[in-house]
Amino acid sequence: MKRIGNLYHRIADPDNLRIAFRKAVRGKCDRDEVIRFRDSFDDNLAKLHGQLVCHDVSVGNYRFFTINDPKKRRICAASFSERVLHHAIMNICEPVLDRYSIFDSYACRAGKGQRAAVNRARAFAGNFAWYLKLDICKYFDSITHEVLLKLFSRRFKDNDLLVMFGQILNTYHTSLGRGLPIGNLVSQHFANFYLGLFDHWIKEERKVKGYLRYMDDFVLFNDSREALKGDLALVKSFLDEELKLELKDNIQINRTACGLPFLGMRIYPIVVKLSARSKTRFVRKLRDYEMRTVRGEMESQELAERVSSLVEFTRIADSKGFRREVINRNGVLS
Repeated sequence: MKRIGNLYHRIADPDNLRIAFRKAVRGKCDRDEVIRFRDSFDDNLAKLHGQLVCHDVSVGNYRFFTINDPKKRRICAASFSERVLHHAIMNICEPVLDRYSIFDSYACRAGKGQRAAVNRARAFAGNFAWYLKLDICKYFDSITHEVLLKLFSRRFKDNDLLVMFGQILNTYHTSLGRGLPIGNLVSQHFANFYLGLFDHWIKEERKVKGYLRYMDDFVLFNDSREALKGDLALVKSFLDEELKLELKDNIQINRTACGLPFLGMRIYPIVVKLSARSKTRFVRKLRDYEMRTVRGEMESQELAERVSSLVEFTRIADSKGFRREVINRNGVLS
């Protein structure tokens, strides 16, 4: 694939920065840092533009906090100005990264997403007898900066852009030369791109017909259990040698008729069900939202938005009866 150049100046363009601001502000209009930025909008945008032109962009201004849903994670939130920068970068670079993606890569891509990944997995389950389910051990923490920059250099012929990528990577380490912060827009796209080399190896060199990936969760399908066991050994070797990654120990090889656990679902050839963990999470979060509303900690509009998002997740599965039972039993949304 031909390398793409002449992108850095497009990132710095004031029109692109305005578009980036509009994206960064979505759902955050009432936050203090957004209000402050907007109150001096022209000056702040001119400052960011000037930093880009002078190659002196302020990055690494992070705030850290921990969430426990669905599991404990340390979230890294960039300052609002830096989030505008991230959107400005991805406005220009995302199309290049997307063109490199294979069809069956579903995270961080327009027109893809969780629902599309589940539907594709269901189609594969209907066409193959066996699956091999894998994911990466501490994926974001394990991404090697040097390897990522080398992969970027194969896609981008723009030294200013590559230098800025390096500056962003240098703001965060889980160990020497490793790690991406969870919670940043660019981190999501960088992490998704990192496994693109593996995607192409699987499809173009290994010629695996049944394969899909959602970030670091991926599945291989085959009619032969022994063929999948052979693939597993080669996958381990490739990930270690080329990307410095290790698989989690929870490797699963099973018949598709027994159900594939993937993205909070249990996927069968003819039906998709919510996993037991997803059902528990649904009930717990509904109760939590209701109690927070009763205590006056959440407005009715926010309640409606959060519940709508929660319900939309369950709609990926055949779960209408489950939702009705939970709501009737708990009185939520009555």
